[in-house]
Amino acid sequence: MLALALAVLSLAWGYTWVLAKQGLAYAPPFAFAALRSSGGAVALILMLLLMGRSFRLVAPGPTIAIGLTQGLGFMVFLTWALVEGGPGKTAVLIFTMPIWTLLLAWPVLGERVRGKQWFAAVSTLAGLVLIIEPWNLQTSLLSNVLGLMAALCWAIGSVLMKRLRASVPVDLLSLTAWQMIVAALPLMALAWLVPERPVQWSTPFIGILAFTSIISIALCWWLWTYILDRVPAWEASLSVLGTPVVAILFSRLTFGEQFKTVELIGMALIGSGLALLSLLGWIASKRLPPMSSRR
Repeated sequence: MLALALAVLSLAWGYTWVLAKQGLAYAPPFAFAALRSSGGAVALILMLLLMGRSFRLVAPGPTIAIGLTQGLGFMVFLTWALVEGGPGKTAVLIFTMPIWTLLLAWPVLGERVRGKQWFAAVSTLAGLVLIIEPWNLQTSLLSNVLGLMAALCWAIGSVLMKRLRASVPVDLLSLTAWQMIVAALPLMALAWLVPERPVQWSTPFIGILAFTSIISIALCWWLWTYILDRVPAWEASLSVLGTPVVAILFSRLTFGEQFKTVELIGMALIGSGLALLSLLGWIASKRLPPMSSRR
């Protein structure tokens, strides 16, 4: 189930970059972000109601903190970065998130990278550097800083979520729904306050909005919570690096762009690192005794 969740997450989030680029032709950035977040929140609430699960807010303080960082902060800084620098290398800067998660998970959660895990971490992070090409970012300094702030917000929210789940038995779907609600309300206010061009409603835009709301926001953020709940935060953050690889593949195929040699090397390094992480996880699971013998 974990491998399936990672595959769906990487494919959906990867393709979302292409749809986001297309969606911005119909809607201004902050209005698009508000529509996506509010649509995701509604989809999650409907899922809870249809499944007959509790919608009660169990841990208000931590849940609001997660929503403000991983939801609101992430979307605001990412959208602002796109306004300042466009949907190029700046957007990919958010995938420096694993670096910040590695740094935060050690002191906050006591999670450390050990032994052969370092080979997987170094391989995936080296591949990320080659894809981002920090030496060749043709965007403004402000846009780069905003992209890094989005990554930091995502990392902080992930660590906060991991710490909450370690202390309070919170329903994952309900937690994700409340996270989206906390993010959606300020985003709608921001979209109303910031002067932008009107949204151009059309059938293609509604389709893009439906996918990015229901799949990219509601389903994928729930899957991300599910993954975080089952593996260390640093490992989950490295595992999601399959997303920029998928994003580049879809982008090149959709817009007819040529692959760069450095990108291909970077994707190979990320793939190798993720494969090693999976192998180490499989070996560790085989060493664990059956649940019945551990009781």
